[in-house]
Amino acid sequence: MDCEKLICTENSTIKDVMSCIDSNAKGTAFIVDENKKLVGIVTDGDIRRALLNGAGLKEIIKTYMNNSFIYASDFVDAQRIFQKYEWKIKIIPLLDKQMHVMNYAECKDRQHVALAQPQLNGNEYNYLMDAFLSTWISSTGKYVTQFEERFSEFCGVKYGIATSNGTTALHLALTALGIGDGDEVIVPDITFAATINAVIYTGATPVIVDIEEDSWCIDPDEIERVITPKTKAIIPVHIYGQPCDMGRICSIAKEHNLYIVEDCAEAHGAEWGNKKVGSFGIISCFSFFGNKVITTGEGGMCITDNKELSNKMRILRDHGMSRERKYYHEVVGFNYRITNLQAAIGLAQLERIDEILKWRFSLENDYNRKFLGIQGVKMQSADFKNRKKITWLVSALVDEDKRDILLQKLKENKIDARPFFIPLSEMEIYRKYAKNCIVSKQISKKGLNLPTTYEIDAEKIERMAQIVMSTLHKGEM
Repeated sequence: MDCEKLICTENSTIKDVMSCIDSNAKGTAFIVDENKKLVGIVTDGDIRRALLNGAGLKEIIKTYMNNSFIYASDFVDAQRIFQKYEWKIKIIPLLDKQMHVMNYAECKDRQHVALAQPQLNGNEYNYLMDAFLSTWISSTGKYVTQFEERFSEFCGVKYGIATSNGTTALHLALTALGIGDGDEVIVPDITFAATINAVIYTGATPVIVDIEEDSWCIDPDEIERVITPKTKAIIPVHIYGQPCDMGRICSIAKEHNLYIVEDCAEAHGAEWGNKKVGSFGIISCFSFFGNKVITTGEGGMCITDNKELSNKMRILRDHGMSRERKYYHEVVGFNYRITNLQAAIGLAQLERIDEILKWRFSLENDYNRKFLGIQGVKMQSADFKNRKKITWLVSALVDEDKRDILLQKLKENKIDARPFFIPLSEMEIYRKYAKNCIVSKQISKKGLNLPTTYEIDAEKIERMAQIVMSTLHKGEM
């Protein structure tokens, strides 16, 4: 990378330096004076501490930069410094005798690579502080309303009901549909536990079915096999950013008069047949947890085109309280509300969702190029008719007998990779709800998720590819 991308002047604002750090993805900015001499270094941690101590975005960075910085004259000198400080320093500026920045050295081999991190370089801080200073910090405020309206609009749906998290969104949706004791709800075997837990919360019986071998999504054939007179709903989960076959699922639901409640927690912006996921269900649910495509820290949302259901969910979400008569409770409800502070962050994230999705798509393409030709690795496919996946995590299948070894090797190299979800059918508390799920068990044992943190670059992907190749083919090279 051009070292100019790390350089700011001592008269730059905190906001300018934040933008610099975000664009260079190094967590660091070099601060120079009017003669271009290095006079300080600022890290993302320095900025966080400054903001927590009351600094404003328009304040000059000179007050907050670190004047006692470490530097080197060349790469050899830098390696000695890295070793002296036990590789705890990420970046060292390389300076000439006049203290001008000529380059930088980076201890890439020793840096931890996180699985996922939110990118908060838009209006997140501005909106958050606006909400904070307004004193509307709980469940009422303009950001809640704007976030609901704009997110539902993004999905092509009329109404949005923001919730405290994705799990409460699912429970709220099922409750609003009247699903409860004596009903059955079909769920896929590969999903996060929140999907099935929400069904159990209502008193209904979950019915776990197998997945498609290629897409890893719920198998429509298996849905049809388990429908009974008690079946009331299907929860298709758009797993790892991949849309389910919503054409077939909608046809099945229509034929059998079933509700569709989409679980879109990992697929913000994905599409089936040029329509965004979330627009197919009678109610659809999203998560905005910290590792999702966009985040509110914790948070979720139900979206629907049905005005009656929208009103019902708002009442249920707010303790079952009448919207016309304060403190009069019409039904037994829940406290599933999002805060104005969380919604402020979500609105700022949503403003950049197209940019975020584009970046993630580009990152996955970089992975695909680097991993191309590695025998024993199958990257997640995007080659399905009518389906347009998005990149949440970068997902792949590897040889079953080497998957856990590979995860351990990546961990040893400070790379945070994760296995696929354990099938619900393999967990004791859910086993009684499962049908014959063969494919999900095979896929789960082979699957791993690779990082999509914003610190990823081509060199780190190359490093991961080398680790994968050497681990999978140890003794064969």
